[in-house]
Amino acid sequence: MALRRSAIFFINLNMKKSELRKKYLEKRMSLSDEEIFQQSEEIFRNFIGYFKPLPEQKVHIFIPIHKFREINTRFFIDYFFSRNIKVFVPKVVDTKLISVEIFKDTIFEYNQWNISEPVSNEDSGISDFDYIITPLLYGDGCGNRIGYGKGFYDRFFENISAKSKKIGVNYFNPDEIIDDVREEDVPLDYLVTPTEVLSFFNNGLE
Repeated sequence: MALRRSAIFFINLNMKKSELRKKYLEKRMSLSDEEIFQQSEEIFRNFIGYFKPLPEQKVHIFIPIHKFREINTRFFIDYFFSRNIKVFVPKVVDTKLISVEIFKDTIFEYNQWNISEPVSNEDSGISDFDYIITPLLYGDGCGNRIGYGKGFYDRFFENISAKSKKIGVNYFNPDEIIDDVREEDVPLDYLVTPTEVLSFFNNGLE
């Protein structure tokens, strides 16, 4: 999988977060189950092909919210378990996003938002993840991301090692730039789509 350096000239339209959130949620909800499965697998293969994670590395990865048609991360998690890669997933406890280590026999339950989470509330305390595979509704060609507007990941990113690679995954390529980025918004380091891997270091101009 070749890496593309993202740069400003790849962007052709500026849009507000609210507009992009609505547009890309509608596009995602229109995907069929087969499309979600196939594109999730392609994203997984692009991630593995480029980053080549190793045994004993630490990966923080989300459990998909099925009603929002999120990317199927089971491909990733099964691969990580089979390669002895440590897996951590997010859980919201008292308005804070913590990181819980999971294993093949970890018990999950649905929270009040019908999101699958591990039963355990034990925060791993890990801050030096090798990879943080990050959910988003849209990511632009400058590394900016749009989530659901709660800011959980921006606050989570503030407390992790600068060496941790923040990697967004999305079905769609970055065709618009987010016009109303805030100072507290933390950009991604990479974006993986079904067709490519993009790097955002120095806006791809290094």
